[in-house]
Amino acid sequence: MTEINRPPLPQDLIERENAARLTALQDEYASLGRALDRRGRSIDQVKDKVKAFAVAVPTWGLGVGGTRFAKFPIPGEPITIHEKLEDAAVVNQLGRLTPTASPHFPWDKVDDPASLKAEAAELGLGFDAVNSNTFQDQPGQGWSYKYGSLTHTDKAVRDQAIAHNVDCIDLGVALGSKAITVWIGDGANFPGQQNQTAAFDRYLDSMAQIYAALPEGWRMYMEHKLYEPAFYSTVISDWGTNLLAAQQLGEKARCLVDLGHHAPNVNIEQIVARLARFGKLGGFHFNDSKYGDDDLDTGSINPHQLFLIFNELVDAEHRASGDFSPAYMIDQSHNVTDPIESLLLSAAAIAGSYARALIIDREALGEHQNANDVVLAFSDLRRAYETDVAPILAMARYELGGAIDPIDTYRTSEWRPRKAQERGRASTSAGIV
Repeated sequence: MTEINRPPLPQDLIERENAARLTALQDEYASLGRALDRRGRSIDQVKDKVKAFAVAVPTWGLGVGGTRFAKFPIPGEPITIHEKLEDAAVVNQLGRLTPTASPHFPWDKVDDPASLKAEAAELGLGFDAVNSNTFQDQPGQGWSYKYGSLTHTDKAVRDQAIAHNVDCIDLGVALGSKAITVWIGDGANFPGQQNQTAAFDRYLDSMAQIYAALPEGWRMYMEHKLYEPAFYSTVISDWGTNLLAAQQLGEKARCLVDLGHHAPNVNIEQIVARLARFGKLGGFHFNDSKYGDDDLDTGSINPHQLFLIFNELVDAEHRASGDFSPAYMIDQSHNVTDPIESLLLSAAAIAGSYARALIIDREALGEHQNANDVVLAFSDLRRAYETDVAPILAMARYELGGAIDPIDTYRTSEWRPRKAQERGRASTSAGIV
């Protein structure tokens, strides 16, 4: 855990809030520990794994999201990258699960990235993968991405998009990042609009040039998405297409799975198993969905699927020879909540699914699977899923200096009202000015 030289919240406030809850937490932790002991599982081992677990927060997720119809700001909403890092530090200080932020360029571009890196370090933060943006035009841009970016028929447009990604890599190096995430909105809205084979070939050629610019030790994470903004076909529409591209590009290229980028009811956990099997699972953008790419809070709609995904991840970790390190990031749109609270809840939901997957009796599960005992194999998973791991998460936070109850402590701190005054920014919704 990075040292926090400039904690956004008074640490003594967190300690006072924890003191009022510690005895109850110790009792709950001890009770769960006895229950896990009877299953042959060590609660302390699970807790130590959770303490080492980390998921990044996106800089764009720290501001209030919106829909095609409206956006409703909240008091003290962060606008600049500096304000967003300050809010990200609050999430990490309370929850102790999010030590890195993932920036998006050109939105977060600054003249002095080395200074921004130092600023983040003072807040106890590092930088995760950098993200490029060729899905919308920017002021002063020479060529439009209306008909595509890395796959555009015009080489000048492709060269512009490639140069932007290379610039993102250079910025990432200055920030201390080790990866770039590339998602494109390229595709077609009408049959016949583009030659689908030629578009994919242009994608591979453009990505190969970006890949060649990757420094030693870097990775390239490539996203697939079924639809939107292209509604007839997207160039990188599914995990199979993504896998083929990653295999052709090379070892540094990995597939990134956004949980909202699939058709409803797709078996994402099976995709996870396949990508892990072939060494191409780069990581995740965690969120939840009801209808499509809703970017709802992680675990708010289908927490069981999140658990099943982590079941496959823990299984892959057991099978790996030590080189299994997917990148985890939350990618959500907070339209009606305080982003800090949503990110705290989502990070806990993700870590909770990880903890539940860790307490599965994998030896018993393997025996039941090999014996084709469907009921007992399913019961092995269901028993772990139904286990309340909240005491493990709370104890991990407490031992790392975080809050036993992050949401209540955050509200007690009155961070948002204070920031509304300091940043001179109040809500304009619900009659508040």
